[in-house]
Parts: sequence; structure tokens; C-alpha cells
Amino acid sequence: MVLAFFAAHLTAVSRSDGAAPSGDTKSEDARTGGRVQLGQADLLSGIPGEGKLTLAQVQDWLSKAENHAVLEVSLPDGLSAGEANISIPAENPMTRAKVELGRQLYFDTRLSADSTVSCASCHMPSVGYAAATQFGVGIRKQVGGRNSPVAYNRILSRAQFWDGRADSLEAQAIGPIANPIEMGNTHAACVATLKKIPGYVVQFEKIFDDGVTIENVGRAIATFERAVVTGTTPYDAYQPLANFEKVFAEDLADLEAVAEEDPDFIKRYDSLKAAAASHPISDAAKRGMALFFGKANCSNCHSGANFSDEQYHNLGVGMTSEKPDLGRYEITKKEADRGAFKTPTLRNVASTAPYMHDGSQKTLTEVMVWYNKGGHPNPWLSDKMKPLNLTEEEIADVVAFMEQGLTGSLPRVQEGRLP
Repeated sequence: MVLAFFAAHLTAVSRSDGAAPSGDTKSEDARTGGRVQLGQADLLSGIPGEGKLTLAQVQDWLSKAENHAVLEVSLPDGLSAGEANISIPAENPMTRAKVELGRQLYFDTRLSADSTVSCASCHMPSVGYAAATQFGVGIRKQVGGRNSPVAYNRILSRAQFWDGRADSLEAQAIGPIANPIEMGNTHAACVATLKKIPGYVVQFEKIFDDGVTIENVGRAIATFERAVVTGTTPYDAYQPLANFEKVFAEDLADLEAVAEEDPDFIKRYDSLKAAAASHPISDAAKRGMALFFGKANCSNCHSGANFSDEQYHNLGVGMTSEKPDLGRYEITKKEADRGAFKTPTLRNVASTAPYMHDGSQKTLTEVMVWYNKGGHPNPWLSDKMKPLNLTEEEIADVVAFMEQGLTGSLPRVQEGRLP
């Protein structure tokens, strides 16, 4: 029957967060690295053990061949729609050993000049891999000029930073180390510090041909960050059901007749309803979803699986300042890029306040009010910025969609256990 044929080609039923892909992937991983779904807890749980990471524990970990096998990665349901955009350089494949080394470096304050700041200081797991401050805060409490961007779902993004000045995650990872108001170190001094720590030396020498270098520091941290992804959201679970009900509205109006003709159709419908029920979404969020993709025009820029077009836009934010931050223009020197900043992902956005490149918007409601008025006029304002004419109730519904509908789990990560 055609019903079953079309139903089989709709979006697949969402698995529960953390569920393993089908098949005996555990034994496959041990042989070849296998296909691993990112977001699984064991990938970021650190080298087994308690307390300070010892050299013996590190050596035992490095002795296991499965920890060096190249991983073929997949993404959680919903985010998986963007797998074609996964960005992993051929010269820096993912392995469990490299993810683990990157994890250690990400949380290690010894990468900074005075051992007070780590990557996690501005991209903390507890606040959605961002920071709760308006601007990033570095060594000696120095304050930067931009809000800390999130460090999750970077596997779907090539150029990094608000202005895209780093052409890869590897380049981004080592930038803050030498930034005088962030980690305030030099690359040479950072490498010298790591070479004095035996637990690091043995890992670098085992994982990379040339041992401890600043480039390899970047490769390891980037590999860890690529493993940090958001899980299935209520939107991801509800959208397949909503699409199904729209496509087969006439058939669903007479379920008894359809059940007799095609029992598999009913099974499919029931499975979609069960998946949606496992990630409940409110009526307000459903209304907000319709507005997000319709009247509010949010999806003009917040598009794709990661809800970002990976492009740069001038929203008028900060353009009334005496010396406004010109963003992408400082990199390209193109007039059209003045005041333009990269579109951030909206997945888990409820956890990452404050918002905008300058952290000027404290809540998502403030953000929506800004968009509703069409931003702030200036000669370089994006042509996508136009007054939306949303009511207060509609603004609240869009916020509900972002806060509830787009929030998924983040993998648990071991923040301690350093050599």
C-alpha cells in the first residue's frame, strides 16, 4: 500500500538520548574504532580511576589498541540531519585517546601564563559550554570585548569565533593561549610547561608522530570539542510526528479503516507518537515553532540541523557605540561585512545567556524584542532584518520554542583527572 511506502520514507523515529546505534557497536569499536554516536557518556568520561591521573594509569590506557582506532562518528537524532556537514580534517582523525588528551587539556589551567585560566573558564559545561558573564574573563581578571561563544556542536562548524577569524577548530583552540587578555601565555611557554609533565609527554608521543607541539595541542583540544554535541530535543522528536500527521491527515481521519488495510501504518504512527511523548513539548512551544519557521522568519538565518547558516550578519547590535565592533569586516575588509557576526546555533540556547556578540541581551525575550523591531538601522544592516510585527504573546511563544523545544541533553564529562 502507498501509505506504508511513504511513511517509511519520513524522518526516522528519534531514539532516546544516549541510545547506541543499532548493531553490536561495542565489539566493533574494539576492533576498528567503529561507528560511534557522539554524546555517549563513555567517550568523555576520562581514563578509568579515581583521584589524580597517574602515569601508570595513562600508560595502561595508551597500551590498548582500541583507544587509537579511528572513530567513524554519527550524531544524535535531530542533529544527525547535518551529518553531511561534519568537519573533521583528514590529518586529524578522531580517536578515543585523542579525545581524552583533548579533554585533559581543555580543563587544565596550566595552559595559561599564571595557571588560573583554562578553556573551560570561558566555556563551562555547567553553563552550556559558554560563560554567564557578558564578556570573557581572562588572567588577572582582564575582561574581553565579546561574549564567550558556545563550544558544543563545533563538529558542524568550520570557521570559528564570532568573526570567523580561525579557519578551523584546531586554529581556534590555540588562539586564546597566546591572547594577552585570555590565557596570556606564549605558545612556546605552553609547550615547555607540558613537556615537564610526564603524563602529557607519553600521550603526545604515542598519539602524534612529533610529540608535544602547539599544533598538536590544538589538534587534541579540537578533537575533544568535536565530541561535545547536544542530544535529541523535544522539537526533534515532535517534528516527524507533525510531518506525518500533515502528510496523512485524510488517512488519520479514519484510523479504523486504515488499520484493516495497512497495520504497519498504524504501528508507524504509534511509534512516532511514542517518540514524541518521550520528549514532551508544550502547546506554547508548538505555536512558537510555527512562528519560528513562519512569521518570525528566524529560520532565515537559524537554519539547518544546527540552527545556524554559518554566515555573518549585521543586526545593528552595538552599532550606536562611538567605536562599534566591526566584526567580520576586520577579517575580510569588505564593506558589506561591517558589524557582521556569525549566526550562533540555537540548540540549547536557553542555557547560554547572555546573548549577542557583545552579551548585551540578558534574556531570550530581550533578543526577540530586538528582532521584532527589526534591529537597529545602520548602513550595513542585513537585508534579512525587518520588523516582524509579533504580538507579546507571539514573542513569548517563540521564546518557549527556543527554551523548551530546542533544549537537549549534553554528555556528561569528567572535568578532573588531569596528569
